[in-house]
Amino acid sequence: MADIGIRELLESGVHFGHQTRRWNPKMRRFIWGERGGIYIIDLLQTERLLHAAQDFANELAQRGGTVLFVGTKKQARDAVKDTAEACGMPYVNHRWLGGLLTNYQTMQHRIKRLHDLERYESEGQLGLLPTRERISAEADLAKLRANLGGVKNMQRTPDAMFVIDLKTEVIAIREAQRLRIPIIGLVDTNCDPDGIDFVIPGNDDAIKACSLIARGLGDAISQGAQQHRAAEEARIQREAEEQARRAAEEQARRDAARAAREQAEPAAAAAAPAEATPAQPDPHVAPKANQAERPGEEAGAQTAQPTADDQTPDPASKIETPVTDAVLGEEQTRPEEQAAATPPEAVQAEEAPQTTNAD
Repeated sequence: MADIGIRELLESGVHFGHQTRRWNPKMRRFIWGERGGIYIIDLLQTERLLHAAQDFANELAQRGGTVLFVGTKKQARDAVKDTAEACGMPYVNHRWLGGLLTNYQTMQHRIKRLHDLERYESEGQLGLLPTRERISAEADLAKLRANLGGVKNMQRTPDAMFVIDLKTEVIAIREAQRLRIPIIGLVDTNCDPDGIDFVIPGNDDAIKACSLIARGLGDAISQGAQQHRAAEEARIQREAEEQARRAAEEQARRDAARAAREQAEPAAAAAAPAEATPAQPDPHVAPKANQAERPGEEAGAQTAQPTADDQTPDPASKIETPVTDAVLGEEQTRPEEQAAATPPEAVQAEEAPQTTNAD
């Protein structure tokens, strides 16, 4: 990062302000004195505030941020363009199109049109168009390059904005303030420093002064962007190494599992008992009947062998005689058998009412 001292600021004429009759009282704290009707800016404050702005821009670039350079006045156009291109940042040095920040999505269509026309020009398709259409396309291309050529690669709204001459870039400042974008401004004695996050008091009308301040910020941004690229490369390398390490561990785990399986298979085969061979049937021994046939055979055997009851002839089947009193008398003449068959509880229950009646 370029360390800009007071000598360089003096040689570039940064200390010259505007005439005393053209000043803003809010810039009083940055004025050292007055010489020949011109205010002299305090370069000690300029140096300190410039270093603070450089630190902010450097830190922002280290995080991958974007700083938009804005300077459309003649004295600042070349300085803004050269510095922004050197540090790879977007810039506007011809005309600020209203809504470039607040209506950025719509501006993207115009930027896309610029990319299309440049592609047609590089491919030689513009020369194939009819004369009137070719002239119109070339004029449109020149206009878009002048207004949007510096921001054609800006993919989103910037993270900060550097402005030279607050009075000229009032529209850009309002849009940045509306979007809460930090502003770094080179502020002369006739400007209002309110609303500027990083004020750099200095001469905004001298080409050398504008170039010096812009170059100081550009060097800080370039250094921060370089550190960001180095950090990104280191991060990508670490991720690649971590991925390779995980892949190696996974492969080693798979190899170990495969080797364990290969060692376990012979051991398991040796420890496993040999499969039993089926016994050969003895030709001298009759084969046993199947279990499914046994119930049928048993049932047949039971059917074939009658019991003793079945062999005793049933007298009733041969002689059909009605029940007589003799048979009934035979049943009544067996009280011992009835008493033996009757349970004691029933006997007691029958005797109890008889005793009561007797009483």
